[in-house]
Amino acid sequence: MRSVFISVLLILIAATVALSLFVSVNFWWLAGFFIAVFCLGVYDMLQTHHSVMRNFPLFGRARWLMEYLRPKLYQYFIESDTDGRPINRIDRSTIYQRAKKQTDSMPFGTQLDVYAEGYEWMTHSIAPLNFDKINHDPRVVIGNKDCKQPYSASIFNVSAMSFGSLSYAAIEALNAGAKIGGFAHNTGEGGLSPYHLKHGGDIIWQIGTGYFSARTADGNFSPEAFQKNATLPQVKMIELKLSQGAKPGHGGILPAAKNTPEIAAIRLVTPNTTVYSPPYHSAFNSPKGLILFIQQLKQLSGGKPVGFKLCIGHKSEFIGICKAMIELDSYPDFITVDGGEGGTGAAPQEFSNYVGAPLMDGLAFVHNMLMGFNIRQHIKIIASGKVLSGFHLIRAMALGADTCNSARAMMMALGCIQALQCNTNKCPTGVATQDKGLVKGLVIDDKKQRVANYHEDTVKTFVELLGAAGIADCGKLTRSHIYRRVFMNEVRTFEDIYPSCETGSFINGKVPEKYVHDIERASAEKWN
Repeated sequence: MRSVFISVLLILIAATVALSLFVSVNFWWLAGFFIAVFCLGVYDMLQTHHSVMRNFPLFGRARWLMEYLRPKLYQYFIESDTDGRPINRIDRSTIYQRAKKQTDSMPFGTQLDVYAEGYEWMTHSIAPLNFDKINHDPRVVIGNKDCKQPYSASIFNVSAMSFGSLSYAAIEALNAGAKIGGFAHNTGEGGLSPYHLKHGGDIIWQIGTGYFSARTADGNFSPEAFQKNATLPQVKMIELKLSQGAKPGHGGILPAAKNTPEIAAIRLVTPNTTVYSPPYHSAFNSPKGLILFIQQLKQLSGGKPVGFKLCIGHKSEFIGICKAMIELDSYPDFITVDGGEGGTGAAPQEFSNYVGAPLMDGLAFVHNMLMGFNIRQHIKIIASGKVLSGFHLIRAMALGADTCNSARAMMMALGCIQALQCNTNKCPTGVATQDKGLVKGLVIDDKKQRVANYHEDTVKTFVELLGAAGIADCGKLTRSHIYRRVFMNEVRTFEDIYPSCETGSFINGKVPEKYVHDIERASAEKWN
């Protein structure tokens, strides 16, 4: 686009100058106009704050023009996202405002329909706490009895997004932002790349079914390759991906055209070949096998925190994992619960829309199981799935999460405008593309600060919400702090909707009837 713009305008300038010299001086006005346009376009290409304008000089300005002209109240309407759940457009605007350090306050009060089914709110206290009496940087130590290198994690971190899905510039900006803000950056299952390591931000290295960056030539897990990367000082935790919310139960494909020599070297695969990630792991085939494999990863990594990520499917399978933990007296340091509403540019629509439990249902279930079996004290829970705001952090923690990860919001802080071109390699902002011409639009030094800004202000708002509720410690949040309107004239707390389980209740024979069948079916020796 840049070369076309320059070529066309230079031709027009040359033509109008020639007409001015040989036909009529009146053409100087037109030549001056084209020169001014050319200068404005050059400015667009050189500025560093707007990726679309850098990639599409002059034409990129149309986006901001349309935003200015459209009715202002349209920004506050409740829209429906691709999965059909109501999404508050204000949350999206807030992400951009916080990333850019713009005012995110709102005139004329609540812009939501508070009587609509699904509206949620939190309780506040008549005696709220002052902001300066609450920890401004709440952190959670992840690591249980078998962990030699516990990690102090922020309550809000970058969720799994691979190099290959995102551009090298996007990966660098995310990691550099994590370094500035003191939070963690999950690599996604596409391997540990130099772009993840370049800026020194804390890394959560995700291992998927393809074992990228930790595999043998035939695609099996390689202890030697894993140990080489896992012991790097920047790698703080290892996350074993069992399934993801966007396409649970579905493997991935890296087309030969995208499998460049660079990506192949990172993933330890043969370049220019189609690489298939199977839908299941080859390193284990049972709940006990999973726990034993996690033990192996802990040893190979030098005792770093190791956990697993999944989207809840068959409940009996997760219960089988809990039984295996108890039998072996061995526990993952953390469990990341992904929601079926998670997003990716490479998932079949049916899997995105109709497979896997949504985050809140899966999160409440996992917390209940760990509490009922009296093993919650060994394991931290990370929530991942459309976490965009301070309220979303509050809501997830009320359901049982210790920390939260976000992918979508971090992409938007980078400058993603939701052009929905993630799967076409034509992302106009340079975030989700490998087109080097488009990637040039994303200036790392500018975007890394926006990522850090967004994280900082979102955590600050979370802390302020805690204070408003009269709570100094986020561990004291309960499901009774959150309300949801289920019908026009009926409101319930999250405790009503997702009843809690008492600590050790399953061991004492007090199993809620809705869990009895799944617990009876669950086995530590095999999946369903």
